[in-house]
Amino acid sequence: MTEDVKKIAEELVIACKRAYTRGIQTGSGGNVSARIPDRDLMLVKASGSSFADSTPESFVITDFDGNLVEGKGKPTREALLHGLLYRICPKMNSVVHVHSPYSIAWASTGKKLTRTTWHAKLKVCTDYPTLDVPAAVVEKDYFPFVEKIYSEYPELPGFLLVDHGIVAVGKDAIDAEHTAELMEETAQVAILKAAVSKLGL
Repeated sequence: MTEDVKKIAEELVIACKRAYTRGIQTGSGGNVSARIPDRDLMLVKASGSSFADSTPESFVITDFDGNLVEGKGKPTREALLHGLLYRICPKMNSVVHVHSPYSIAWASTGKKLTRTTWHAKLKVCTDYPTLDVPAAVVEKDYFPFVEKIYSEYPELPGFLLVDHGIVAVGKDAIDAEHTAELMEETAQVAILKAAVSKLGL
């Protein structure tokens, strides 16, 4: 691993540990990646490793089709989705996918996640779409739906997956993780507002 790639890996470690500390990913679930500049390659979390215990060695280098190029371990099953996002979002350099509870709860409705706070309205170009993929992995059959989302909203920082959580993108790993936090906060507020409305308070 070259020094510039190691620096990117260290940023991924910071993002992983923050996501774990913030409670938006527990156990060994979720996955993150970062584009390697000027090459059709990415650093991706090795399958089965925990955000909490991440080190630069927790990541492997793959091409955008998820084929292992360098490193020990098996790439995350979602490597194909990450590769797709790098292909269709040239300004985005990192992807963070977490199984955050409020976002999963909201996504179970199948509805888009409305920007329920001023913070979200200022930061995000549109409400977050929700994509219903009836599997634990976003396979190639569903890529056209992701492509359609980004053809309509090229600057969209993320979307939800039914029963699966958040897919956030950003200019780097820290930025993408912050987006995931904002999406989870937005889902939490949306659920609380719905509960208050039902109670008639």
